[in-house]
Amino acid sequence: MEVGRALLLTVMVAAVVCLPVVIALLFCADELVDRLVCGCAEWRRRRRERRTIARLNRAVGADALTRGIDLSRFDRPDRRPLEQLATDLRRLGGQRVGAGGRSAVWHGAVLQAYDERLRLACAALGITQHLDELTGVDREIERVRVEGLLHRAGLILPAARPQHRQRHR
Repeated sequence: MEVGRALLLTVMVAAVVCLPVVIALLFCADELVDRLVCGCAEWRRRRRERRTIARLNRAVGADALTRGIDLSRFDRPDRRPLEQLATDLRRLGGQRVGAGGRSAVWHGAVLQAYDERLRLACAALGITQHLDELTGVDREIERVRVEGLLHRAGLILPAARPQHRQRHR
């Protein structure tokens, strides 16, 4: 009889202690289920994405294409992201075109910065350029050629004159 009473008392104490946990579970059940469902959906999405990438790699023979390329050189911390280079080129291109009323020194500095960003973008995309070797009109022609090659590679830059817009091909 004493054992039964002690067991009953233990069960009652456990019920009173666990009551807040049970109430919290009832109130938070929908959030817990939502987190579980979202976690499973995210896991399935990542798994499907990995399988798709693996299938594409097998289809195009990506290992054979990248065998001779050192991909670690693209992850250098001193290398600027291509998106940032594109933003700089658009900003500097606008300043280069709209330089009316500015000094020749300012215009020369903008052109120098623009050419430097063109060089970096060409290096990032593997495009050959000769901006360092040329001067005057030849450099202007090379600048237009490089802009066209960058445009063909997918880097959209503003047109040289503000009234003309580049066409997307």
